Amino acid sequence: MARAGGVLKMAAVVFAFLLVIFMAFQLLEINMDFKIGSVISRSVPINEGSAQPVKYKCGLSKSCPVGHFAFRMASGAASVVGPRICLEDKLIMSSVKNNVGRGINIALVNGRTGDVMKTDYFDMWGGDVAPFVKFLKGIEDGTVVMMASFDDPSTKLNDEAKKLIADLGSSVISTLGFRDNWVFVGGKGIKTKSPFELHIKNNADTNKFEGWPDVLEMEGCVPQRQD
Repeated sequence: MARAGGVLKMAAVVFAFLLVIFMAFQLLEINMDFKIGSVISRSVPINEGSAQPVKYKCGLSKSCPVGHFAFRMASGAASVVGPRICLEDKLIMSSVKNNVGRGINIALVNGRTGDVMKTDYFDMWGGDVAPFVKFLKGIEDGTVVMMASFDDPSTKLNDEAKKLIADLGSSVISTLGFRDNWVFVGGKGIKTKSPFELHIKNNADTNKFEGWPDVLEMEGCVPQRQD
């Protein structure tokens, strides 16, 4: 019995010791949290800590004026990640949506309403340019045309296709080369060259990826057609 009583006393002492340690750590943790919280509170000016960043459509750096459509787009990354096209805060083409592919990716948008009319892609490496030419010829006046490259956009391009894209407002389509990256927004019936176009050449000395240049990203505000 005496031995059993000694064991119980020892267990009680150990329990009390562990309880003291536990409480000490709890108090230390609370104290540390309080100190850290005080430092943070002092370092954040009043009325700034709760401010939320302003979010514009498609993540643009600023809002578009009334009567304009907001867009943001990116070319493909090498042959791995497909291009992305966002219009009026809606992702209309991307790898996630499974509607992009190697070559030239294209979205047709109603210039008056901003509604997406059609999306498609045309393989300019292993495909045939004829369906692409037919597609370009069928674009109606007043349509906003958005294009983004993925992997190789130019090998199968012929003069007819380049002329049709130039008529949409492209300034660089005639020099688009093998595995170049390119993003472009133009329109059927446009009277001038489009301000929305970026192009980077495939150059072994400057490529970010082996065999491919860096990704191109572009954002802007397309004027809504009024007539």
